[in-house]
Amino acid sequence: MFDKVLVANRGEIAVRVMRACTELGVDTVAVYSDADKHGGHVRYADEAYNVGPARAADSYLDGEAVVEAARAADADAIHPGYGFLAENADFAARVEAAEGITWVGPESDAMERLGEKTHARRVMDDAGVPIVPGTTEPVTDVEAVIEFGAEHGYPVAIKAEGGGGGRGMKVVESADEAAEALESAKREGEAYFSNDSVYLERYLQNPRHIEVQIVADDPAAGDDGAGDVDLTESDVAHLGERDCSLQRRHQKVVEEAPSPALSDELREEIGEAARRGVAAADYTNAGTVEFLVEEDVDRDPSEPLGPDTPFYFLEVNTRIQVEHTVTEELTGIDIVKEQLRVASGEGLSVSQADVELEGHAIEFRINAENAANDFQPANEGSLETYDPPGGIGVRVDDALRQGDELVTDYDSMIAKLIVWAPDREECLARSKRALAEYDIDGVVTIVPFHRLMCDDDRFVDGTHTTKYLDEELDADLVADAQEKWGTESMSTGDADDDEVTEREFTVEVNGKRFDVDLEERGAPAIPVPESGGGGGGGGQRPPQAKSDDDSSDAGVDVAEGGEAIDAEMQGTILSVDVDEGDEVAAGDVVCVLEAMKMENDVVAERGGTVASVHVGEGDSVDMGDVLIVLE
Repeated sequence: MFDKVLVANRGEIAVRVMRACTELGVDTVAVYSDADKHGGHVRYADEAYNVGPARAADSYLDGEAVVEAARAADADAIHPGYGFLAENADFAARVEAAEGITWVGPESDAMERLGEKTHARRVMDDAGVPIVPGTTEPVTDVEAVIEFGAEHGYPVAIKAEGGGGGRGMKVVESADEAAEALESAKREGEAYFSNDSVYLERYLQNPRHIEVQIVADDPAAGDDGAGDVDLTESDVAHLGERDCSLQRRHQKVVEEAPSPALSDELREEIGEAARRGVAAADYTNAGTVEFLVEEDVDRDPSEPLGPDTPFYFLEVNTRIQVEHTVTEELTGIDIVKEQLRVASGEGLSVSQADVELEGHAIEFRINAENAANDFQPANEGSLETYDPPGGIGVRVDDALRQGDELVTDYDSMIAKLIVWAPDREECLARSKRALAEYDIDGVVTIVPFHRLMCDDDRFVDGTHTTKYLDEELDADLVADAQEKWGTESMSTGDADDDEVTEREFTVEVNGKRFDVDLEERGAPAIPVPESGGGGGGGGQRPPQAKSDDDSSDAGVDVAEGGEAIDAEMQGTILSVDVDEGDEVAAGDVVCVLEAMKMENDVVAERGGTVASVHVGEGDSVDMGDVLIVLE
């Protein structure tokens, strides 16, 4: 086993990985950005290193900085968690090439094979795993989209090669929408995955999202030399399926296992298909094979989907997933420990014959979002009260603690609540109790939405599909739940700290973090410098607009009668659609801003001439930053 593991991630997943390491007697190393200096994962780790400014591209996505931190810490392995560099084959190859450092994940070659969606579809098709009708090669022009729609019918899904979680996917309802959707999907693919390659699939109208957790050590052990694998000999195990059909905008909010819709026969068929595909891809470590199952919306909930129900391969996630906790509760298997065992050479501690599913488990993502406002993410706040639930069958994975400021630079997740019970009915009852106990104040969350779902007929019956939240759920019910159980209290962090005398400090020396106790008694409070200073790191903000009485030299002048178009939320600029001197009308799109996995058009409130442009493609902006000035 390793001596020291660096976790190349943040938040609750970093703490989750570190806990597994601690139980195995392995020391842990955190990396953090300037925005995460006081993050929970930093507090938990044995040591921590700064890898750059708040912008993810300059910190958590800086592969060289992460590897250098591992060398500085003398870590002998890197675990990527999920997100950021977790599915980046180039980063995995960089770690594999680094002397004395082991990559905790699938080999970079396998990641590359399955990370390219068209390649993955070919691998699965060759292994006899059903795939959604679509292209197995990238498409580059709008004519190909229109021809595909004419042949297979609309709607058509345009998907980014490196995509996932709905990123880089656009649904085309008619030929008239093809050109704009193709351009948008390519733009998102380039922005998120540095790959603007896209492919096409027939868009399934009412699917259930079913995924199978796998762990693998020597998948080709049963290879007969002709490319066929005997799964009775191959060291690949599936740990059952998860149902992830409760989604908004292709983003999961609730996951459960086992699926309330599948028969035992269909469950086994999908599980074996996942094993077969993984073995054919020569894949090692943990991963998830995702499928779409065509659901009949009129299905009697007492009648499970039988073995004749069509299902299709969607993609392979070559990493640990947010919802891996659901499978752990059902099987009692610590999936992160299995990852570490495989990477260290110890091998899996379980085989397929060892896997038993017991009871029912549901995971609720506790996101800082307002479900009543189209799941709009919070852009500020602090946890004035944070008191998670407990009791039998209740697990909370988190990193934040009461008093912590919400960091909005990356994602909206605060925690994950996982509930287990002997059956689904009792699991829902226990979930209602646990959610009612979850006391969070100072930040708006989707806890009220989750409480609503525990009494929602479609969810309780298990007949919901991936379209239910976006197209069928009554928005008034969500608003009522938010008003009944939610809090709109938002801390601005302006509390008076002058009376507080700090006696424990965290300092950073040459990029490494140390905890320091101040022994001097009666020392005056030490003022905390405001962020955004010229302390290096490259995190320069765009110049801001100033009013007539603002004498700041850093401001942006707005002529009388002009307009400064501000960012309404923190995010990343995907495109700038105007240049200085352009004429725009009210309602025209001036740029596109990505925030919390959503693409938002920024429009001019009224017409005018573009006087100045203050952002460029790829820039990270904060709420209130000036993007465009009109005159």
